[in-house]
Amino acid sequence: MRNVIAGAAMALLSLTGAAMADGHANYPERPIMMMVSYGAGGATDFQARIVTMTAGNEDALGMPIAILNKPGAGGRVGWNWFATQAEADGYTLAAYNIPHFIAQSIKGGVEYSADSFEPIANWGADPAVFVVAADSEMNSMDDVVTFAKDNPGKLTFSGAGLFVGHHIAALQLEKAAGVKMAYIPTKGGGAAAMKAVIAGEVMGGVNNLSDAFRAQEAGNVKILGVFDLERNEFLPDVPTLKEQGYDVDNASVNFRGVMVPKGTPQAIIDQLAETVPTMFENKRVAGKMKAGGSPMHIMNRQEVLEMWAAREETLKELLAGL
Repeated sequence: MRNVIAGAAMALLSLTGAAMADGHANYPERPIMMMVSYGAGGATDFQARIVTMTAGNEDALGMPIAILNKPGAGGRVGWNWFATQAEADGYTLAAYNIPHFIAQSIKGGVEYSADSFEPIANWGADPAVFVVAADSEMNSMDDVVTFAKDNPGKLTFSGAGLFVGHHIAALQLEKAAGVKMAYIPTKGGGAAAMKAVIAGEVMGGVNNLSDAFRAQEAGNVKILGVFDLERNEFLPDVPTLKEQGYDVDNASVNFRGVMVPKGTPQAIIDQLAETVPTMFENKRVAGKMKAGGSPMHIMNRQEVLEMWAAREETLKELLAGL
């Protein structure tokens, strides 16, 4: 009997020691930070603050998530930091943007790839759209393309950086229409790119549907086309590029979600992967996202892993030779 008791005690001690060594049995024990690679006020920042607002609830993580903005170079500044300096302890998350960071890693000059991160869950799919100022004489994509053909390289239009969804859409448009346009990447993400259109600094722009929706509601821009396979419920009267005769697919659609650095303990990844999608499904979150013109597309960890892999293959083909 004494041996049985001793054996049980040793087993309990072993389990306790393992839990203590693991160091995350009660995760999370303090507030969590989520890095956003774009500036405050843009679509990624706006949505990230909404989808994490219930994190502190007892039926969620039980701890709040604070947003840290690290904008610059189309997201490169933030994702380089996240891949090389962020602690892989579950207390530093990041918002991902696809195709952005995958396209950037394919073109090189960055310190990350899809293998640098572990996805947790996806909250949205935000198509790119082509916008012009509200008082522009252009009212369709044909108007845009006609000007570009008559004035090669002189049609200026803004986007949130190089090899982000906006740039991918721009490359697709140029190829499909057989024109050369002047794409101007702006500092500060989608918000800055939209301001450039509204201020008349450029003739047009490729931006996120969610940013453009709010700007159009305010009477500042017109949306001429959607870079997706079908019309969007937020813009039922705006045709896709394909409907307007241009062979453009959904490769530039901006998927947004949450990820952690490679090396984060699997137990924490599993807990986040189970809990975070339920935060996205919260009715208050869904209501605020809809009010802000932000399309939701919730995917679990496995679905995101498959989406990342598929997007990488598509982008390798699209960017070959550029």
